Amino acid sequence: MLKDITIGQFFPGTSLIHRLDPRFKLIITLIFLIMLFVGDSPIGLVIGAVFTFLSIALSKIKPKLFFKSIKPILPFLIITALLNLFFITGGDVLFKWRFITITTGGIKTSVFMIARIILLISGSSLLTYTTSPIALTDAIERLLSPLKKLKFPVHELAMMMTIALRFIPTLIEETDKIISAQKARGAEISTGSLAARARNIVSILVPLFISSFRRAEELATAMECRCYNGGEGRTRLRQLKSSMCDYIALAVTLLFLAAVIIVNIIF
Repeated sequence: MLKDITIGQFFPGTSLIHRLDPRFKLIITLIFLIMLFVGDSPIGLVIGAVFTFLSIALSKIKPKLFFKSIKPILPFLIITALLNLFFITGGDVLFKWRFITITTGGIKTSVFMIARIILLISGSSLLTYTTSPIALTDAIERLLSPLKKLKFPVHELAMMMTIALRFIPTLIEETDKIISAQKARGAEISTGSLAARARNIVSILVPLFISSFRRAEELATAMECRCYNGGEGRTRLRQLKSSMCDYIALAVTLLFLAAVIIVNIIF
């Protein structure tokens, strides 16, 4: 299941979404998140779904990658949906047995929760799938540049966020290797009682932490050898330039947000 986690990975391409300015993609992603949480009606959620599927189609990224990003959280979604289904009251009672009561309100809340989280993960993953870590760092730094007047370390913050995002796939791959190595040595990782599995996790966490600190030290040494000293005096090979497509994409996103707000007012 660890191999199914694709958060933080970048898939190069030449699609319309890939060519958008990373600053605009960050703003569009923020508007998209607002769109999902503002939509309180089924029609509003459908509008958010249409925007998500349209963006995925324009990105030309295989849909199975988005399914892989959702697969690891399916147990969490199922458990949360069942809790909402059994313990949220409201609307008509459809089924009742002892302390278990299923109502139309519980079903609506469960469906809304699952759909919203799936759309949230799919739309947010599209940002890292279509934007390189370097471009993402430059975009975050440019958007937060007004804070530099307040002596806020904008470049350092953007660099830390991007490095943390970039190392997610690396740590997942390292965890998978450690689990395979422990199993080859006879460790029982996925069998036994719950208490035994919890104890066996220690044999994974300790090597993982040691490997993470080693990678962090190697990265710090490499940056020092390249005379990295933060954002002061730093130049960029690629300058961020907005185009008409960026403004059109932003306008379309705002139209979808306006449609969701109008739907909420009407219904």
